[in-house]
This record gives sequence, C-alpha cells and structure tokens, in this order.
Amino acid sequence: MKIDSYSFGYMSIDGRGYSTDLIIYPTGEVQNGWWRKQGHRLMPGDLERIEDFTPDVIVVGTGANGMMKVPNETLRYLKNICKEYIIEDTAQAVRTFNSLQGSQRLIGLFHLTC
Repeated sequence: MKIDSYSFGYMSIDGRGYSTDLIIYPTGEVQNGWWRKQGHRLMPGDLERIEDFTPDVIVVGTGANGMMKVPNETLRYLKNICKEYIIEDTAQAVRTFNSLQGSQRLIGLFHLTC
C-alpha cells in the first residue's frame, strides 16, 4: 500500500482518492472518514481499534500545519501498544509512512486538513 500523493484535504492511496481523515491498517484496509471525539485532539478512545492489529510502528500525520495535538495520555497509550510511534505534520508523515512500507506492521493515522 503506497500513498501516491497528499495535498491539503486530499490523499491518494494506490490510485484512489480520499478527502477525509483516515487510518491505514497493515491489512491494506483504509478507514475513511476517521474523526476524533475532540476534533483536533487525538485521544486514546479514538484509537481502540488499532490495538487489534498489534502494530510495530504507528505514524501520525497531524495535519498540514500540525493542528491535531497528541496529549501526553495518548503518547503513553501509544507507547503501550506499539514498539515505536512517529508524530509529524501530514506531508512528512506521508514520506515516513511510505519509507517504512513492507518492513514492519505499520498503521498510518492521517489528519488531512489543518
């Protein structure tokens, strides 16, 4: 699974376009329309399903301008469910996600706008 491109509010994955926040699972499934209960704050309750995939690495794209915040309680949660997490603005997170493809059980969480 490769992210072909990202621009503000849009991501193309394997030739298919998405215009809402999304999660990419290690199975290749894309959860389109992913939204957090607190909008621009990523909380542990927003991530319950990812535990089922026992990820090695979770890449978090916080938006074009990094507006999605990841509080300390969420960082602690991520530390307990994966070996490594990487939090970057979405453009950099896309590059990171693509570079890690195939080497580990990888999940991508992407905020596509601000």
